[in-house]
Amino acid sequence: MPDLKKLKSFGSKTLCTLVILAVAAIAAFSSFYVVDETESVVVTRFGKYNQTVNAGLHFKLPFGIDKTYTVPVKVVQTEQFGFKTVKAGRNNEYKNNISAESTMLTGDLNIVDVEWIIQYRIVDPKQWLFGVYEKKQTIRDISRSAINTLVGDRAILDVMGSERSAIENQALEMMNENFNQLGLGINVFAVKLQNIVPPSGVQAAFEDANKAIQDMNRFINEGKEAYNAEIPRAQGEADQIIHIAEGYAAERVNMAKGDVARFNAVYEEYRRSPKVTKERIYLETMDEIFGGKTKPELIDGKLENLVPVKQFKNN
Repeated sequence: MPDLKKLKSFGSKTLCTLVILAVAAIAAFSSFYVVDETESVVVTRFGKYNQTVNAGLHFKLPFGIDKTYTVPVKVVQTEQFGFKTVKAGRNNEYKNNISAESTMLTGDLNIVDVEWIIQYRIVDPKQWLFGVYEKKQTIRDISRSAINTLVGDRAILDVMGSERSAIENQALEMMNENFNQLGLGINVFAVKLQNIVPPSGVQAAFEDANKAIQDMNRFINEGKEAYNAEIPRAQGEADQIIHIAEGYAAERVNMAKGDVARFNAVYEEYRRSPKVTKERIYLETMDEIFGGKTKPELIDGKLENLVPVKQFKNN
């Protein structure tokens, strides 16, 4: 008969060997792990942060000494606000359900429904895992706060029109600043405003007000157009009249100055020889009165046939 003690000893050794081999296999199997290209892995040792590893084959201590947490660092993640995209119908179509978070108050005390999305990536896996407990809710709260602040600083027409890009850029900066301060470990790279419309209950009233504003702007533009057409023409006519008046005034002044100069010249000649000057003036006047073809026989330039009209006294 086989010795029972030897059998028991052999069985115990075999069992121990199998257990050791099983433990070794489990340790070897759990000590290696592969990290994908789009991911990073955070390793903790005894629950404390140890390291962050990137793509490739890596080793860790087995039996729960080292634990790994996979973080999708290169995956673009999206959060939707004011609406939810869901599958519906047989054709797998999508529809948007507007939620209460989209209703906001603008700077001119109007109510508007704003829908937007943000896109972000995880840039610090350690902060993402251990920095903030309620990560998704924190992202949504900060995003809503930023958009509410920027919409509340602007009039409704600016929010719906010219200020859209400014709101997107400023919201991007505000969100990233807040996320960095909280140590969330993400970077928002896109903020896109979607539909911005008044609430359905006031849509008709808003359209009427908007049409009135458009009519007002149209009338203002038409008035400016008429103003720009009439004022330059009237100004041109006024300038023309002023130039004519100035030319006439200059002409009259120059004529007056010429008359004065001529009178002064005659006066100087008169002072030098009064008699000759009187005769010359007399002859010139007679020639002016009776000159030409009217009565040529009355005036003789050589004073040979002069019919005296006035006798000059010798003074």
